[in-house]
Amino acid sequence: MTPIQDHPLRYALANELHARPFPVAQAPCTVVFLAIKKPVEAVARDQGEDLAHLSDLLDRHGAPHPQPGATHYAGQIGRHWLKWEQHTEFVTYTAITQNVSERAFNPADFEVFPSDWLAASPGQRVTSAMVRVVERPQDETVKAELSDWFEPESLAVACVLDNSAICASDFRIDPAGHMRFALFVAPEAGQRRTGRIIQRLCEIETYKAMSMLGFARVKQMMPRIGELDKRLTELMIEMTDDDIHPDKLLPQLLSTSTELETVSARCAFRFGATGAYEAIVNQRIEVLREERFYGGQSFADFMMRRYEPAIRTVKSTERRLQTLSDRAIRAGELLRTRVDVERSAQNQALLTSMDRRADLALRLQHTVEGLSVVAISYYAVSLVSYLLYPLTRAGISKEMLTAAVTVPVVLVVWYAVRRIRRRLE
Repeated sequence: MTPIQDHPLRYALANELHARPFPVAQAPCTVVFLAIKKPVEAVARDQGEDLAHLSDLLDRHGAPHPQPGATHYAGQIGRHWLKWEQHTEFVTYTAITQNVSERAFNPADFEVFPSDWLAASPGQRVTSAMVRVVERPQDETVKAELSDWFEPESLAVACVLDNSAICASDFRIDPAGHMRFALFVAPEAGQRRTGRIIQRLCEIETYKAMSMLGFARVKQMMPRIGELDKRLTELMIEMTDDDIHPDKLLPQLLSTSTELETVSARCAFRFGATGAYEAIVNQRIEVLREERFYGGQSFADFMMRRYEPAIRTVKSTERRLQTLSDRAIRAGELLRTRVDVERSAQNQALLTSMDRRADLALRLQHTVEGLSVVAISYYAVSLVSYLLYPLTRAGISKEMLTAAVTVPVVLVVWYAVRRIRRRLE
């Protein structure tokens, strides 16, 4: 029996669902996280450079390389466990080291990534973070350590995953240039649950930073968008002035519309990415199933107060750009309608003038026809008179003969001209 033929991508797509497993971690441990992004055209970057940079780090520890074209890697490098992931715009490195330094958030822990290796990076740091994972002590001890490690004013802390851990951060960059996260894990949490929490914290920080790039772009665009809005409003006001010809407004409107479309096209990807990253941040916070720790603000509260206003600014700017584009389209349609109406009036006046000229031409034609009848009749009478001059020998004078033939000849000429004109019509 011939087996059914598989789609060529069946196994690859099924394995993709399991290609990025959560890390496994056990308290106490130190997590060092790094996200790198090219400053421009990150989506179209040469992803081979990302792999080459990873391979350089692996070579320093004698670790095996990933497969060509790989988008993720996990393995041991020295005393550290490394996880590398390649995303649409950026790459992330997560290094987990067993045990913690005596000094909380010791900058030396970040030396898992050598300085010369960091300097040779094919991109720039979007964010970096250090996560201190320890066993959960008494709540009073947790409160004291959080007060010592973080800024109380911006501290976000919550019990997560059915009170199996406490995670905290103030989302501030420390003097060493890193974000700080503290994770106090209950003994019953287990290695896999601890790894999932670590992964969620790193993802929250990464996608928060990536989505804030949209806010930075909007702040740069704000003055120019305001100028375009003002210019478009002035053009629409000028359109109501009948003394201003549409031909003078059309080039300005086309220039404004073109610039609006250019701005929208350049920001379309960033707006879409910001919305996607925001959804991931909110989803990652939601799956943590937060519970308040002694009435402190949770991660969701912090994001609602500090993060969501920036995202709303991005969304409102996106809507404003779309509204301006729609206004420009409507203004163009109104201006086009006005031009069409004026052209219709000009065409009507031209047709009226043509009708008047045609009427004058017809009258002139009739006049010419009358003169033609007179001229033809004159020559015809002369010819007929010459033909009939022999009758003068019978005693008829030439004057009487000419007078006698004039009327019939004129009638015949008039009739002939009339018939010719009818045939031509």
